[in-house]
Amino acid sequence: MSVTRRQATVAAVCALPLTFAATGTARAGGRRHRTLHIAGDSTAARKYADAAPETGWGMALPFFLGKDLGVSNHAVNGRSSKSFVDEGRLGAVLEAIRPGDLLLVQFAHNDEKEADPTRHTEPWTTYQDYLRLYVDGARARGARPVLVTPVERRRFDAEGDAVPSHGEYPAAMRALARREGVALLDVQALSLALWQRLGVEGTKAYFNWTATEQDNTHFNPPGAIAVARLVARELPRTRVLARRDVRRLDEEIPESWITWPAPAPA
Repeated sequence: MSVTRRQATVAAVCALPLTFAATGTARAGGRRHRTLHIAGDSTAARKYADAAPETGWGMALPFFLGKDLGVSNHAVNGRSSKSFVDEGRLGAVLEAIRPGDLLLVQFAHNDEKEADPTRHTEPWTTYQDYLRLYVDGARARGARPVLVTPVERRRFDAEGDAVPSHGEYPAAMRALARREGVALLDVQALSLALWQRLGVEGTKAYFNWTATEQDNTHFNPPGAIAVARLVARELPRTRVLARRDVRRLDEEIPESWITWPAPAPA
């Protein structure tokens, strides 16, 4: 089923309250403080103390950005491009966006779940329809949309080669980016290449492998930092940001910089 503009309006009206990073509006000398907003799923989302050491890459991204760029991470566990809209979360993000801001959009992990009609989308139809709502919404508010292909899971074949897990969704996002003239960060391809270099055993140190859990989708602090570094490197390469807007691209980021806030009261 195709997504209509009316659905986007309904989503905005039903927007859920979210907590945003303070952004400010200007800096001394006339340089405006911009905010980079993230709309996405659990691989990017902020995690809380009860989930540690699980870490979303959005938690590490601020370490690579200059002082005139803030990060407002709206990504939420378990959401797809569809459910994020249907729950009113896109509407809340668009209410917070200001001209000159950026909106990074990464979905597919949960769009792939065919058994769940509240989240499932088809790559070449409804997935693209929903992504277009993010693109159009950001542009209507003078912000720049940026599509981010989904980061890859830790998956290897019998020969030890890293294999893709997202089917047609990355290709559908790439095609939409070309058609709509939207900047694209191809994190799917970049992360797959990184997992290939690290290998079957090396990648375990980047995912949420603990004494009680072997999680091949979500990251620990080193993994989140590594993926955030991929994102940060692509931002100037694709001319979304200037080189002066990013930092520490080749520096070691201490794991201790990652912190997990206490969960909000129920």
